[in-house]
Amino acid sequence: MTQSHRTTDAWLYGWALGYAAVGAASLLVPLYAIDLGAGALLVSLIAATAAFAGVPGAILWGWLVSRTHRRRPFILVALGLTSAVLALTPLLSSPWTVLAANALLWFVVAAAAPVLNLVVVEGHQQHQWPVRFGLLNKYQGYGWLAGLVVGAGWSGVAGSAFGLSPLVAKRLFFVGAGLTALLGAFVVYLRYPERPRITERRFVRLLRHVQQNGFGGDRSTRAVPFGPGRVYWGLRSLRFGDDARRRLRSRLGTPIVRYLAAATLFFAAFSVFFGPLPAFLTDVGYGTDEVFVLFVVSSAASAVAYAPVGTLVARIDALRLQTSALVSRAILFPLVAVVGLGVAPPGGVVLVGALFAAIGLSWAVIAVTATGLVTNLAPEPIRSEALGAYTALGSLGGGVGSAVGGVVAGSVGYVAAFALAAVCLLASVAVVVRERTVRGI
Repeated sequence: MTQSHRTTDAWLYGWALGYAAVGAASLLVPLYAIDLGAGALLVSLIAATAAFAGVPGAILWGWLVSRTHRRRPFILVALGLTSAVLALTPLLSSPWTVLAANALLWFVVAAAAPVLNLVVVEGHQQHQWPVRFGLLNKYQGYGWLAGLVVGAGWSGVAGSAFGLSPLVAKRLFFVGAGLTALLGAFVVYLRYPERPRITERRFVRLLRHVQQNGFGGDRSTRAVPFGPGRVYWGLRSLRFGDDARRRLRSRLGTPIVRYLAAATLFFAAFSVFFGPLPAFLTDVGYGTDEVFVLFVVSSAASAVAYAPVGTLVARIDALRLQTSALVSRAILFPLVAVVGLGVAPPGGVVLVGALFAAIGLSWAVIAVTATGLVTNLAPEPIRSEALGAYTALGSLGGGVGSAVGGVVAGSVGYVAAFALAAVCLLASVAVVVRERTVRGI
């Protein structure tokens, strides 16, 4: 890497600081809403609105970027507004206003997605783009994990060392997260590269070629199958002309369409489980620090496993690996409810932590194999459309699943919600297994 590229990449440290603040807030927001009186339904709606709010944010700002040809202001405004939302959240006293603030937060975070992808590939050849996307994912991933780790540490010492109540500790942490995002904006302001020259239209055209070649490159490119950035560029790369519609219609009922249906179902199942999960852990007696630790364990297990799983995929069929991971989650999700209800903390923390680690490992398998499966199953003429549909459907399934999980948990109970997640997973497995049969594996 040249010295100029090192200087150019230095701005990513600022974005990583912003993502650390967002990562901490991803768990802090529902826990804070619970302290204000939110139940399982509202906590799940917080997750659902976050999933839905990100897409229009990215689309709106993507349109503005293409019209203004400016990028630096959009990254700075995204980090600045993230800082403002986090710093003002402690002033909110209603869980419904917290929900609205969280939706605004994800609207703002997603708004930067079009800019980030354009800037990170500036000055690099097209064949280097997968590695550059992987670099962006790494900074975001480590930032997110760092935010969870700091949140766990602060929650553990705030009461014992400083005598703060859980509610006051959360409010102070929001302020700290806001200042971290503001520091990130300052770093980006100082180290942002020269004004990019690549246009969004050219980027989308070249991105289709990268997508049609399966992204390749760094395994961390596949670490996050969907998210604000991936959803936005997935939608932008879809071509809705008559030729595209004819190609897609002609392939209804084909393996790629069935796999996309299965992917939508298993992403919805994940959210049926994770949507009400913070409320469940709180209700069974886990403290804020213990909840943070559990999510850190899951995220760390995924991060450690990404590269080994990537190597394993080269030797073992991806469909078999993914089927195993989905079945394991169908078992693990209800087990979390059984162990959480049956073994009280602090003893239950170890057992539930082991389950969370296994859930994190299973996610690494699913994350690494999913995009590759879409690439392999889709015929080359519609490969970019299939990848775009995959990212969009994953986000849609996640939003719907969070809402459904909250409704079921609030009306029937957590065990029923987690069991429903398992049933949905097994239904998606049936579709994936059918692809194995069709392919004679």
